Amino acid sequence: MAAPVHLPFARSERSTVGLEWEVALVDADSGDLRQAADAIFDTVGHDHPNITQELLRNTVEISSGKCRTVAEAGRDLQRALDEVAAAAAPLRIDLMGGGTHPFANWATQKVSDKQRYATLIDRTQWWGRQMLIYGVHVHVGVEDRAKVLPISRAMLTVFAQLQSLSASSPFWNGKDTGYASNRALLFQQLPTAGLPYQFEEWSQLEQYVGDMMHTGVIDQFDEVRWDIRPSPRFGTLEMRIADGATNLLEVTAISALTHCLVEHFSTLLDAGEPLPSMPTWFVQENKWRSARYGMDAIVITDAAGDEELVTDSVSRWLEVLAPVAERLGCADELDQVRVVLRRGASYQRQRAVARRNAGELDAVVASLVAELRAGKPL
Repeated sequence: MAAPVHLPFARSERSTVGLEWEVALVDADSGDLRQAADAIFDTVGHDHPNITQELLRNTVEISSGKCRTVAEAGRDLQRALDEVAAAAAPLRIDLMGGGTHPFANWATQKVSDKQRYATLIDRTQWWGRQMLIYGVHVHVGVEDRAKVLPISRAMLTVFAQLQSLSASSPFWNGKDTGYASNRALLFQQLPTAGLPYQFEEWSQLEQYVGDMMHTGVIDQFDEVRWDIRPSPRFGTLEMRIADGATNLLEVTAISALTHCLVEHFSTLLDAGEPLPSMPTWFVQENKWRSARYGMDAIVITDAAGDEELVTDSVSRWLEVLAPVAERLGCADELDQVRVVLRRGASYQRQRAVARRNAGELDAVVASLVAELRAGKPL
């Protein structure tokens, strides 16, 4: 066994929040992806604190600062989005959200010029080249390292609810995959991606990282790409569950739900109450069900194997979390989850557009561009 790697967990204020949103650059005329991130950075600056490079040159990531509320983080995202849009417009580039591009060919996408990305592609080959996917990441501050892993395990019991609500990747390479979130299943093909191990002690995480580094699987901790992972550098728990959102309303709605769940579980710990957890096999099954069926998934809700329609589960959680949302100042954003319940998740809206347009996926791209511009589901 290798020596464990010491992972100091940064001091963080409880339930601060930071958001990251990966956005695609699409050609205003054809709707196909444009390999134009470098041109965007030439305008906005290569060291912009809220606009950063991603794996592929068709993508930019916009992020918030460390914020007190989801609304504040959303305003940061909107400012960054406006800057990218202003830089893109003269190039005849539109911005598009979603977990995948409906018809772009993964094989023709260019990788950003960065050593860590070159190393990733060299190692992962065909699967790495296929990572034409986009996500939303939610960081929530945790004030005590001892809370991080219990909250992480508890978040796995609501994983399917977050994945179903955010599912926005039904199409891949011009085909309807039959899945609500094809991104979820694509991404887990990378080594160290997918569901996290349910470690009980921080020392187990340090041992895992030591073993992975000793055997050359990773060179640094941020190459652990789990769907839920501690972020020792920021002192946060990072939820990487959600597909890329098609509009800011859904980014903030799903982030508010995530924010409230972390704070809810943190409060239970303070009260000395046990946090929920589920066997690994139930968590894996839930991930598959929510990726496949989205808002129609019947999910496993507890260790006893009880089941519930995911939309009923979400509605129940909205009631439980209402007082938490008041405390965190995100009641309005949490309430916007009901918009998704009412109008359908993005994958459902995308399929409806395709049906209305005889399966033409350029119409789906146009709808995604329009939603991002409008800032809400259309």
